Amino acid sequence: MSDAEGVVDFVVIAYREEGLWQVESAPRQLGHDLNKIIELLRQRPGESGALAFVSVDEDFFYAVRLIGPDVRLLLSDVTAATDWPMAREVVERLGLPRPDDDDRVQPAGDLTIFADLGVDPMSLAAICDDLDFYPDEMLMQIAARAGFGPQFDDVLP
Repeated sequence: MSDAEGVVDFVVIAYREEGLWQVESAPRQLGHDLNKIIELLRQRPGESGALAFVSVDEDFFYAVRLIGPDVRLLLSDVTAATDWPMAREVVERLGLPRPDDDDRVQPAGDLTIFADLGVDPMSLAAICDDLDFYPDEMLMQIAARAGFGPQFDDVLP
């Protein structure tokens, strides 16, 4: 399946200014290009960096966190890289091998990406591993634990 055939459900950007979370939606087509997401985050540096959440086809999500020049990535399901170019781009940027069709569903990337925001690696892994949740539900849990759940919910389509 190509990105053109797939659907980016939403792209949400979050950052803190003067201690308050700023959460906004971004054009969905940005979710197809990791470099464009990073460029957008550079425009919103925030006090503890800026976050982007991209939900794809109600199947998986990827998150990007930019703190200064440091780009941190999380892919909710490494097996998505077998079918989705945007997931492959994340896996390649992480320097991981492309998964096989028989690999198990598991997150890939930086599980400490939100640790300083109150989402420890074990909790994040548990959220990503729960196959009963859609990506928006997983991201809502992350946003709630990080302290911007209501703002996140307000910008969802």
